[in-house]
Amino acid sequence: MRWKALAATVLITATATAVPATPAAAAPLTKVLVFSKTAGFRHSSIPQGVAAIQQLGSQNGFGVTATEDAGQFTTANLAQYQAVVWLSTTGDVLNDTQQAAFESYVNGGGGYVGVHAAADTEYAWTWYGTTAGAYFHSHPAIQTATVRVEDRTTDATAHLPAAWSRTDEWYNYQTNPRSGGAHVLATLDESTYSGGTMGADHPISWCKNVGGGRAWYTGLGHTEESYSEANFTRMLLGGIRIAAQSVSANCGGVVSTDLARGRPTTASSVESATYPATNAVDGNAGTRWSSQFADPQWIRVDLGSVRALNRVKLTWEGAYGRAYQIQTSTDGTAWTTAATVTNSDGGVDESTLSASARYVRVYGTQRATQWGYSLWDLNVYGA
Repeated sequence: MRWKALAATVLITATATAVPATPAAAAPLTKVLVFSKTAGFRHSSIPQGVAAIQQLGSQNGFGVTATEDAGQFTTANLAQYQAVVWLSTTGDVLNDTQQAAFESYVNGGGGYVGVHAAADTEYAWTWYGTTAGAYFHSHPAIQTATVRVEDRTTDATAHLPAAWSRTDEWYNYQTNPRSGGAHVLATLDESTYSGGTMGADHPISWCKNVGGGRAWYTGLGHTEESYSEANFTRMLLGGIRIAAQSVSANCGGVVSTDLARGRPTTASSVESATYPATNAVDGNAGTRWSSQFADPQWIRVDLGSVRALNRVKLTWEGAYGRAYQIQTSTDGTAWTTAATVTNSDGGVDESTLSASARYVRVYGTQRATQWGYSLWDLNVYGA
């Protein structure tokens, strides 16, 4: 299973939410600052994290300076680094002058990398929260969970499986970073662990453009063992490269809302009363719609009014659609095909749209298994 950004085959005359331009690539990565000052809880994994980044630097041709000295945050000093890694920082760690220097650095093209408790930092500094993408809210006990990798095209995620099972301390956030323009790279499947509070859309890694610079964040990295885990350290290397703009990445994001959540939903059929169409839009990652075992089948959501749409995300159960169309309508009668998929392999599918519509329908024409079409979640994003 893999994530796919699926271009619309038909563009409907409409105004969709604009995607900010991706900054131009900078010079090759040569030097990184790792900042791990804490003014609150201190993670025991910080030394392992510093050592891992130093090793990544020695293996990949860039220098690493590690510090807990906030005095390093001056305009002149920051200018020598392509990215600054905030490694499980906590609390209020910079004064006003240092904050201004870092803002200028990122807005002028520098990179921000946030790791784990970087989201538990500088709550009174609004710019920082916007740059990081979201502030920490809470977390359950350390446990194993499944990370769903949405975008496997970036340097930080191309090596990862679509469903990545690992053990960590899983953060809940105060807001969804997607609503602030972040491009989400990976989410948590809350049905695979206990204590998640964000529902069907629980981002855990993302990137975004900030002025002329770029930010990359991951909620992973609480445990000491994380920094000897090959998949995680390779992801961290990619995140540093993305933030430093030494590799290309789509971090523009789309400021949008899931317009389908809780809306009236109907389907061509259901496997049984246990799997109604409404399960696909209830925000519960553990409930699903499942159709009868025949082709074609469809599921339709009524958004309540005509809305500007930019994206449809489908999270399939093991029984998924091989071929289907994303269709839109203003009246629920006349349908226009906005995207066509012919080779889905399940997991999470994402189709980009430029449409103005009240109704969205997923029209399946070919099942991938002997079973029906089975969707955990149908998300429709727009302004």
